Amino acid sequence: MSHQIDSLAYTNHLRSLPPSHKLLFAIALLILSLISHPLGQILISLWLMLWIVIYAKIPAHIYGRLLSLPLGFWLTSVPVLVINGVSLDALQSVQSVQSVQSVQSDVWQGWHMVIGNFYLYVSQTGLHQVGLLFTRALATTSSMFFILLTIPFTEVLQIFKGLRCPSLLVELMMMMYRFIFTLLAIADELWIAQNSRCGYRTWRRGMSSLGLLIGQLLQRSLLCYRQVSLSMAARGFNGELRVWHSYAYQPSWRYAIEAIIGYIALISLNIVIA
Repeated sequence: MSHQIDSLAYTNHLRSLPPSHKLLFAIALLILSLISHPLGQILISLWLMLWIVIYAKIPAHIYGRLLSLPLGFWLTSVPVLVINGVSLDALQSVQSVQSVQSVQSDVWQGWHMVIGNFYLYVSQTGLHQVGLLFTRALATTSSMFFILLTIPFTEVLQIFKGLRCPSLLVELMMMMYRFIFTLLAIADELWIAQNSRCGYRTWRRGMSSLGLLIGQLLQRSLLCYRQVSLSMAARGFNGELRVWHSYAYQPSWRYAIEAIIGYIALISLNIVIA
């Protein structure tokens, strides 16, 4: 998946646009997503889906798989936010009349149960928070995926260099990005080797194989790091990594006008709703 994402960043149909324009557009939408009304956040997500799937020609199934990752983390937080509980001793206390009323008003459509000494219920406040979290997570991750799928990472680093970011920070980001692919490739090779030997046939055997995979992954990663360090030193590395870009960018007035008009419309909608 990571190699496929990297290849899409180089082959998408918005590749000819200047990366600084795309990065500015995505960051502006990311900031707007953090302060917008839920309706505005949904519109931002749909608008970015139009840019990614229709304009950039990113396959819809790949974009859907990417969105499923943050939504999976969102689903894990739903029970914690929605299900609330209180001790029965606290509810039966004479001094807790206001708390009893607040609990009763917060129960969603009578969804409650008693387990032991606890009164568990589905919270209306929790459902509201879950809805807000869903729309915000969808809008912000869509903004980040627009950067990930339409701008190669090396071009993002070039923008950072142009903004006078510290060279050390830029080089660390580039090395971390490089080793992400290295770690994934090593982990994939080790998992295939273990799986071909029925290393994950049972739960206990799978946990043992997973521990061996993590240990081997650490050793192989350190070995790969030493090899990269030696190869860079052999090529006269002086503390700065330079990347050559020969791609000719062509700004598009059509996309620029559409982005500006859409952004103004989203801001106006949030002002009206507020």
